[in-house]
Amino acid sequence: MDTDLNKLNQALREFAKARDWEQFHSPKNLASALSVEAAELLEHFQWLTEAQSRSLSPEKRDEVGAEMADVFLYLLQLADKLGVDLIDAAQRKMLVNAQKYPVEKRSEP
Repeated sequence: MDTDLNKLNQALREFAKARDWEQFHSPKNLASALSVEAAELLEHFQWLTEAQSRSLSPEKRDEVGAEMADVFLYLLQLADKLGVDLIDAAQRKMLVNAQKYPVEKRSEP
């Protein structure tokens, strides 16, 4: 079954191959690029208040969305290089978190 995620992974592979970028896409380099893009995402929120961060202008939301896409694409490429099924890994992590942070022990704001 071809999912949207599989199609996106294939498109990323083809994009990199067409530009001969595969040589640069080691797990180390992809993890580094992911970190840089995450920092660029954070930069958009750096001096905002909590309230401001929740009510971005449409233009700012578009800029943030572009940075989020960069983070997502590098994460997908890293998972692809390492053979990690991100959906499965996320589901397993949620089960771990449910055990680690049970609802009964939630903290009130």
